[in-house]
Order: sequence, then C-alpha cells, then structure tokens
Amino acid sequence: MCKEEHGDHSISRRGLFVTGAAAALTLSSVTFAEAAAEETTTEVVRGTLPPGSPDFVHLPVEIPRGVSEIRVSYTYEKPAVPAGTQGNALDIGIFDERGTALGGKGFRGWSGGARSEFFIRGDESTPGYLPGPIRAGTWYIALGPYTVAPQGLPYTITITLTHGARAKTPEPVYPPERAEGRGRAWYRGDCHLHSWYSDGRRTPAEIAALARAAGLDFINSSEHNTHAAHAHWADEAGDDLLILLGEEVTTRNGHVVALGTDPGTFVDWRYRARDNRFGHYAREIRRAGGLVVPAHPHATCIGCNWKFGFGEADAVEVWNGPYTPDDEVSLADWDGMLVASVRSGSRWTPAMGNSDAHRDPDPVGTPQTVVLADDLTREAILDGIRAGRSYVAESSAVSLSFSASGGRGQHAGIGERLRVDADEPVTVRLEVTGAPGRTARIVTDQGVLHTATLPPEGTGTVEWRTTAAYAAYVRAEVRHAPVVPVPGLPGPLAAFTNPVFLGRSA
Repeated sequence: MCKEEHGDHSISRRGLFVTGAAAALTLSSVTFAEAAAEETTTEVVRGTLPPGSPDFVHLPVEIPRGVSEIRVSYTYEKPAVPAGTQGNALDIGIFDERGTALGGKGFRGWSGGARSEFFIRGDESTPGYLPGPIRAGTWYIALGPYTVAPQGLPYTITITLTHGARAKTPEPVYPPERAEGRGRAWYRGDCHLHSWYSDGRRTPAEIAALARAAGLDFINSSEHNTHAAHAHWADEAGDDLLILLGEEVTTRNGHVVALGTDPGTFVDWRYRARDNRFGHYAREIRRAGGLVVPAHPHATCIGCNWKFGFGEADAVEVWNGPYTPDDEVSLADWDGMLVASVRSGSRWTPAMGNSDAHRDPDPVGTPQTVVLADDLTREAILDGIRAGRSYVAESSAVSLSFSASGGRGQHAGIGERLRVDADEPVTVRLEVTGAPGRTARIVTDQGVLHTATLPPEGTGTVEWRTTAAYAAYVRAEVRHAPVVPVPGLPGPLAAFTNPVFLGRSA
C-alpha cells in the first residue's frame, strides 16, 4: 500500500491503471486555489513507495487559471543497504494538462535522477524541460522509482505556483541540416553525447568545442528521454560541424539512440520488452527521418542490457566509450548477427561506435564513427550509416582503408558486396595510419583468418587472399596489445570496419 501526506491530510493511492503498455500508479490529486497576481502558493506532498512499485507513479496537480510558473523540488531517503542490495533511486519529470498517454502530447520534461528541482514558465525552463504556457487543468508530476530499497522509498515533493501574466514563448531555432563538407568523403562523428539538458555536465558550447578539437565533422544530440536540447544547438553549428538532433530513449530494458530525427521529435520510453511497444516507436523514429541504434547492448548498468532484439535496428552501437569487456561482448554478438545474416540471406545490421561522454574527463570522439557520405548533410550521413559505409576508430589519429577486389577489375569497399564466383580469387587490402605497432586482424564468418603486426611508425598495408567460398564476408580490426597477456585473448580495439561481402548472392 502506498500512502502519502499532503499537508496534514493522508492520501491513499487511487489505484493501478494501464497506460497502454506499462502499469502506472496514480495518486490522489493536489489542488491549488486561485490566487492574486504575483502571489506564490506552495503545497507539500509526502509519501512512501514500497518495493515492487510500478515503473511510474503519477501525482496529479490541479493547476488553476492565471499561473505563470510551476516549480517542483523533491527529496527522498537513501537508507544504507547491505552489499549487493539495491538502494533507492527516484527519477522525476512532468506532463501537462494534455495527459500522460503513451506517445501523447503532454510531455513537458524529464530530468531522471540528475536534478532535485525544476521549473517551467512561458519563456524559460530548467534544462531538460520545455518552456511554454502553464495552462489550467490537471498536470502530472511523473515519478520513476528506478530502484527501491527493502525499507521502501520515502519522498517529499514541494510544488510552488507563481500567479501572474504569462511570458511569451520564443520560437525554437534549430541547427541547419547541411555543413560545408568536402563532397563525397569520409566524415567523422560522435552520435551519443550528453549535455546538461539531461545527466551530462557540459554545455552544448563546451561539447561543440571538444568535438572540433577531436577532429569531428558531425555530432548528434542524444539526451535521456527528452528533446528539450534541440532548440539550444543552433549557435554551435557551423560550416565545419554538422549537428544532428535525437534522443537516447532510456527504457528499463535497454537504451536506444534515436539518431538524426526531425527537430522537436519526442520519442516515448515508458515501456518494457514484454509490452510489445518498441516496434511502434522504432517506426516513429524512422518516420521522423532518424535511425534506430540500440546503445551499449551488453552494458552492466541497471536497465541497460538490451532486451528488445535487433529486428528493428538500423545500426547497433557495439563500442561505447573507452573499450571495455562489455564492448568485446557486443562486438562478438554483432559478429554472430553477421554470420546469421549471410547464412539466411537476411538484412545485415551495421555497427558503429560513440563516446557516450557526459562530463570531464570523458573524451568526446572516443570512439568515433567514420562515414563515407556524399556530403556533410543530415541525409547523406544517415544514408552512409544505414548502408554500413563506415568504420570506427578510437580517435582522429587512426585512419583505415579497407576493400576487396577480384581478378576482373571488380572492387568493393566497406559496406558493399564484391560480386564474384565462389572460387574466384579475391584480394583483401587494409591500409592503416596512426596505429604504431598495433595488430591488424582479418575477420570472416569463419573467424579470425589472418593477423599482422603494423610497423612501429603506425602506417602499413596488410593484404590477404581468399575466395567467396571460404569467406562470405571480410572485415578488419586493429587492436592494441592485451592489457593482460592471455593466450587467445585479444587486446582492446583501436579501430574496426563494417564488412565487405563476397559472392554473388545478396
């Protein structure tokens, strides 16, 4: 049983209802009286959420006419728990009088657990929230009990309304969808970044400066469960930096980067794999012009492990931040997906890598996805990622060229198919710069079939010969020496490519 106190009055929960996907708990309403202009009125709500609470708890707030600002703060207890036991973590956001329906119009902001307070008014709002009018009606403070300790989760919410004339809401200005570019060329990007508009600590200006310093040509805004940052990137774009807009859709069963969506696109996240809703929102991302990219699918954080399958994925992020063992698992899992696709003749899923940088000292552009695109535009970059014409490098210092050629002048690059007979000789060629003393590996559907050590100066060429009968695809890896030398255990990645497919069958 969930019980709250509103002032000195006990409020018991109204009951469970189904939002169309995940179960949610709606509490009894908080009511404010109308007040004179410039006055503020405050109500305090206290309660405790028990273990086993649903994913979302909605606190209805009856907003009277004449309100110019709503301000919410909250605290909750974090009792000590035994090692290995989950403690308390409580997220927060808000929906306006248009309601909390899944995929509806009511979303006004989300800060997760990154902030203890927020405000919204016509002309301005806390990062992560959308400015705009405070219309009369039932608003909903949304609580997300991410984890609940065995003792329960006692919380206090303070709601303050300011009454008076509404401030005018500015028209949003978004970054352009084109930068100067170099025509058809390889462009470097980082598509998973967080600013202070979700749980990051950097401003958009700071991120843009770090992106330029890292040699990037494009980046993608990907805040957790909010598109509020979209209107704050225009000043940071330029002829030398294309800024795409998106969201990291952070569900309880995994995270997905909505990459390069239309400005102002919001993608709901309030569902689990069992709710059978992910396919709908994947299609929403594509209808908004974006790509569906499951992020860090084997990360070990709570709620990060990917449970939706990859049937809706346009690409998959197999390298997230500095290379770790869960990235190695993601890479191996992706390679298994490639094997399955060539055996079944089904569509293959390209891989990419991003930094997921949040704050100092997280490096922007480590790793980065290098995309062959017709120009430095939103459409061309997304086309290149979708087609798998890309490789991933740990920094702008590392460059790769990878291709396969047949004996009759045929040639195919990364993400392409070399259409040759099964027994026709094929030459695979890898050119590397910026990788001194690293190990190059040629990987196929049969496993790692060729290795070579690159020269100390870091520039070298590796060639290997095969046939389509022996290798249905080839891809390249460049690796550091193992941190701990173990036979058969490779070192961390310095770079890897998407595959080149061999043979006549598609």
